Amino acid sequence: DVLFVAHRMKLKGDIGPQLQVLGRRVKMSISRSGFSSWITGNAAWNALMFSTSFLFERCMLMINDVVVAVTGRNSFFPNKPDEFHQQCAAYCRWAVLLRGMLLKFAGWRSLLFLYLSETLWSIPPHPACAMFVTNHGSDVDETDGSCVPSRSTYAGRWYSVLTLGTNYHCEHHDFPTIPLHKLGELRRIAPEYYRQSGNDGQKKDNVFAIMRKAFAKPDFYACMNNQDQIRT
Repeated sequence: DVLFVAHRMKLKGDIGPQLQVLGRRVKMSISRSGFSSWITGNAAWNALMFSTSFLFERCMLMINDVVVAVTGRNSFFPNKPDEFHQQCAAYCRWAVLLRGMLLKFAGWRSLLFLYLSETLWSIPPHPACAMFVTNHGSDVDETDGSCVPSRSTYAGRWYSVLTLGTNYHCEHHDFPTIPLHKLGELRRIAPEYYRQSGNDGQKKDNVFAIMRKAFAKPDFYACMNNQDQIRT
């Protein structure tokens, strides 16, 4: 999760791998470079910065796959054991081979399709973005003051179909072995444990209002700033 939320949420600690470049150790973090450009209260600008850094990072990850396939090591994880790098290199070699075959037999549009299908649902204004950018916030429960490290998005049956049930994020963390398509049923049979109304007391969550709020003012990731008050 941290690889995704670094583009849009506050995190504690030093972020970004350090690489040896021309004899100097340089910290690299595409996500934090974009996040540092956010302006509190300017949801449109912040959404643009998030989308830009997110899409650019995905491009760089594809390039990094080629580097790892050739060198056999992933420099972004210098402290990982050799077994990790071997598995990573094997994956990257198969991935590069597959992309090469697609490029040869299906053209560059096939690679563009894969890139866009992986990323566009995660950025605004796609409705699924509302679920993606808020599933690990730091909401405060008004009843007991506890910090809630996960959040579900209840925007109706068709929204659940669109997001393949991943919008039931609180339910998923409570019962991770329940299939995603059954999580809505869990909320119906145990309504006392899950929010029954949308944001601002509406019948359903307004996904665009959720996105505006999330990008207007970044939150800490999963109660990272308030660990003593996490709801258990």
